[in-house]
Amino acid sequence: MKERQKENQSVEWKESWKDEYLKWICGYANAHGGTLYIGKDDKGNVIGIHNSEVLLEQIPNKIADTMGIIAEVIHCY
Repeated sequence: MKERQKENQSVEWKESWKDEYLKWICGYANAHGGTLYIGKDDKGNVIGIHNSEVLLEQIPNKIADTMGIIAEVIHCY
């Protein structure tokens, strides 16, 4: 049985996207990397998001515009 991933220094779960999370991404970029999951509650349960297609376009653009870096954004089911 696969062990459930937990939040830690390089993994964070957020129920929805907020532009303030760009700070987390900046921190990951300045450290050893990390993963920000959007659509998961604090227990790691997938709760989903309604505007995923829009966010798939907006988030990478916001990261590039604010930090000048290219981040990998993946849509998981």
